[in-house]
Amino acid sequence: MHETPGTTAPARRGALAVIGASLAAVALVGARRTTAAAPGLDDPAKKEIAMKLVASAENSTLDWRARYGYIEDLGDARGYTAGVVGFCSGTGDMLNLVRLYTDRRPHNVLAGYLPALHRLVGTDGHQGLDPGFPGDWRRAAQDTAFQRAQEDERDRVYFDPAVARGKADGLRALGQFAYFDAMVMHGGGGPNGFRRIRERALRGAVPPARGGDEVEYLNAFLDARLWAMRQEAAHRETSRVDTGQRAFLRRGNLDLEPPLDWKVYGDGYHIG
Repeated sequence: MHETPGTTAPARRGALAVIGASLAAVALVGARRTTAAAPGLDDPAKKEIAMKLVASAENSTLDWRARYGYIEDLGDARGYTAGVVGFCSGTGDMLNLVRLYTDRRPHNVLAGYLPALHRLVGTDGHQGLDPGFPGDWRRAAQDTAFQRAQEDERDRVYFDPAVARGKADGLRALGQFAYFDAMVMHGGGGPNGFRRIRERALRGAVPPARGGDEVEYLNAFLDARLWAMRQEAAHRETSRVDTGQRAFLRRGNLDLEPPLDWKVYGDGYHIG
């Protein structure tokens, strides 16, 4: 080591201590920046994971792209549920999806159902849709324009608002996904919707953006989510939270980094 003439050993040790402390501080800042820069749910790879997680709960598969043509009545007072995030004839998001598709492809096989879909918002009926609508939905699902419309409407109504709200609350990818999954199942408004769930969580914990602990806040949010699910008979099976999102949280995987292992309805899933 090069020594400066006249420098004493204690002085050298003091200088080394200052340099060491400075390097440690730089390393700490770098670690914090790395954590802060971890990809959010809107990162393409994380978004793909999010869709697989939703598909495991909604359709018992990881192949979410195979669900463009999915359609059935689940008996949950929402009429027909269909597509990659369960657009519903009774809640209005299916109507908006078919409108978007028709704007882009005016003479599509679903365009003639628009008046009936408009009348059915707020009901669980099928009047004006049966018997042809399910088959026509499946036919439309072969059209890449309809597939694109499903993805765009998913993003506009559910994914983008969930990610934006999650980032504003200081949440990383897992928290942003918890918001997205809640919006998909419950919608944004209503007595058991996302806004009500979040308000309930805020009564019990503080989000990171306000100085709170992220794990504590997410546990409060998932508790509030379970409360909302139990308000409806069709949603009282809560494994998508209990052995899905909560499992990731217990493992401290706030960035949703693979490998991921979880269960829904007792079935195990893995993303490597």
